[in-house]
Amino acid sequence: MDRGPGVLFLACSIAAMAFAGAPSAQRAAGPVHQRDHPAIQYATRIPSDRLAALAKRLSAGETKLTFNTDNGYLTAMLGALAIPLESQVVVFSETSVQAELITPKNPRALFFDDSVAVGWVRGADTLELAAHDPQQGVVFYTLDQRQTAAPRLERQLSCLTCHLSQNTQDVPGMLTFTTQSIPQDKYSYASGFATDHRTPIPDRWGGWFVTGRAGGLHFGNTEVPQSLRPPAGAALRPRVLDSLKGVFDLRGFPTEHSDVVALMMLEHQATMTNLLTRAGWAARIAEYAAAGPSAPRPRPEALDEAIRELVDYMLFVDEAPLPAGTRGSSNFAAIFPARGPRDSKGRSLRDLDLQTRLFRYPCSYMVYSPAFDALPARAKTAAYDRMSAVLSGRIAGEPYGRLSPGDRRAIVEILKATKPGLPASFGDTIK
Repeated sequence: MDRGPGVLFLACSIAAMAFAGAPSAQRAAGPVHQRDHPAIQYATRIPSDRLAALAKRLSAGETKLTFNTDNGYLTAMLGALAIPLESQVVVFSETSVQAELITPKNPRALFFDDSVAVGWVRGADTLELAAHDPQQGVVFYTLDQRQTAAPRLERQLSCLTCHLSQNTQDVPGMLTFTTQSIPQDKYSYASGFATDHRTPIPDRWGGWFVTGRAGGLHFGNTEVPQSLRPPAGAALRPRVLDSLKGVFDLRGFPTEHSDVVALMMLEHQATMTNLLTRAGWAARIAEYAAAGPSAPRPRPEALDEAIRELVDYMLFVDEAPLPAGTRGSSNFAAIFPARGPRDSKGRSLRDLDLQTRLFRYPCSYMVYSPAFDALPARAKTAAYDRMSAVLSGRIAGEPYGRLSPGDRRAIVEILKATKPGLPASFGDTIK
């Protein structure tokens, strides 16, 4: 349902989420249409994501959505899903099925939490939504923006045109792209590329509004014709914004921010979500193949590759340095850490650093997600084994040397105190 890479949005542009291929480990291309594999059946299995559950409550009349004239069902939907308003990020690249409506003066707003995203464009016929099913990957929906007594969420498979590709790890997933628009050619979004925490800050956020301080140069807050990009080694000086007031008409927008910390979190989470899905699919397909000689045979190394990239990404071993002075413009950096479990010392994997890196303890909070817990036993065991090997120092050398002994010890202690089901020997003999 997205017209193309553009902006991340855990959802179908929620695809507005422009994500994905920052510098990453090289891997062989996987089949794009594994969604139809008997072990997956993405299109036909009944989803168990949070939007599917909300759709049932709406249909039964157990949940009501209130319509308002400024943004339709957006405010009510965010309340029903308990998605924080502080998560708002705003993108102006023309990169979704609603591209005809999107401009720097009428951008798209995206809202997200750990597993759901909502996208809104003023004047659009629908809200775009996406939720991560713990087994199936990201599932896409729309909600009609015309006032009705019985609003309904409708599942959309057409979003996979853009949301199932190598940019999403060959599974239905999220996207966060940096793009450089060309005013004379509004369909130039394909000139962008996917981003996550591995992407250097100077290469991020083309096509996005960014409020707060990013601590350095980036492509946000400006329209740059492709023909006028600076030469190699040069960089554009971004426009620094503390809020979106005066930048465009804020009617209908719940907040005045496109917080840089929220945007970095969305980038991290998009890739993490896709890597979890990829590992789960690889394990399920391998198990199906082992059950019968007539089953489609996966590449034997597919699961090992998926686990290796998943764990390396979880532990931020390839994270691009974060410039000093990074800070958000909203309350996002305060509310995000408050949502995570803490050990007896008060430490959480959701604690932010924002000095040289995103997190104080470099291990993704997505280890607590339903998607991680839903990994088949084979995949979860392999993930824990590799995490333990890296954190204990048994896997060493570059890029793992950037995890200091103090980092590794703290991560192990936090996980042992807060993660149910962790193997008893996890992280022993830290070197």
